[in-house]
Amino acid sequence: MGADREFAYGAAAGLLGDLLLGDPRRGHPVAAFGRAAAAVERMLWRDDRGRGALHTAVCVGGAVALGSLAARCVRSSPAASVALTGAATWAVVGGTSLAREARAIGRSLETGTTEGLEAARARLPHLCGRDPQALDADGIARAVVESVAENTSDAVVGALVWGAVAGVPGLLGFRAVNTLDAMVGHKSPRHRRYGWASARLDDVAGWPGARLTAVLAAVAGPDPQGALRAWRADAAKHPSPNAGPVEASFAGALGVRLGGTLSYAGRVEHRPVLNGTGRPVAVADIDRAVRLSRRVGWLTLGVGAAARIAGTRIAAARIAGKGHRS
Repeated sequence: MGADREFAYGAAAGLLGDLLLGDPRRGHPVAAFGRAAAAVERMLWRDDRGRGALHTAVCVGGAVALGSLAARCVRSSPAASVALTGAATWAVVGGTSLAREARAIGRSLETGTTEGLEAARARLPHLCGRDPQALDADGIARAVVESVAENTSDAVVGALVWGAVAGVPGLLGFRAVNTLDAMVGHKSPRHRRYGWASARLDDVAGWPGARLTAVLAAVAGPDPQGALRAWRADAAKHPSPNAGPVEASFAGALGVRLGGTLSYAGRVEHRPVLNGTGRPVAVADIDRAVRLSRRVGWLTLGVGAAARIAGTRIAAARIAGKGHRS
């Protein structure tokens, strides 16, 4: 069994494990990484970009090194390699938790009651940093759909892309980058300078996954032309270089309007509207977004496996060609 097939089988097992089990309630590896990264921050923090860059290098480099060491230890055993890839994939993807949280909020909103609205507000911080008290039912539904779109790229597709490129080290490295961005990459007074390197690295690492997510949302969604049209017209208007293509493509695919005014911790932002010809988001669109997210995740697995197999064959053909010439 070649490394390409080991990745395909392992990643498929990891996605299936996520589908069946979700995230562990205790001892999640990503949470353990977060605690380690917080400890490093306590030792290194200064209001300085250089210290922040060192923090990023230590944490991401440590995750990649751990993945490389683990992969090296099992490379002589195909079964162990598949198991390691499956475990790493299950640890870093979060599609099931994303879907569960989104649907739980949707069920609360579907009741149409004040109690349901308050329950949805209480649960929204599990998905995003919006100020839930500033949102009505429609605003919460829109926030959930936007979070499902963005996290499809961050929590599923990006990890699988880097796994296809670099195996287990790529899986762990991408999740480390994404986690650090969530911890220190935001523009709080403490992290405006210290988190700069983590935020920029996250933009770079997330670039290919975001574009693939946008493409696959168009392929798997109910309105491919609408998705591509919204992506071309509106993605660049979004302040995030990676969230823009993803949210615009989801908006066009689902036929809804995303973006507009939102509030973070009392700070109001007026963002451009994505897919302005779409209708306002309804509660039922939460489940539609989750189903689209699921399809995009599994399509990513197929694309990644195919690309890895093709790359292996091309490399083998080049080596064979050099052997004939010599």
